[in-house]
Amino acid sequence: MERHEIVENIRAALTDVLMRDFGPLAEGTRLFEDMHLDSTAILELLMALEDNIGIEVDPENLDMDDFRTVGTLTDFLERARKVSS
Repeated sequence: MERHEIVENIRAALTDVLMRDFGPLAEGTRLFEDMHLDSTAILELLMALEDNIGIEVDPENLDMDDFRTVGTLTDFLERARKVSS
């Protein structure tokens, strides 16, 4: 899966979790400040991404730095995909 496809999956998952439509997302978009996510929404987002991208994430091993921006979340998901492969 290409990086832009992961970003698109993040956009689709955010649309589902926050129940509002988003246009294209920039990798610099901040998840907490710009998208107004909270810790519950992050977990919902991860569950949606697990299904869409085919990864498994252990919530005990999460680092909140991975959720600063769309770009850092994309990096995290790319690493998770490599581990799952």
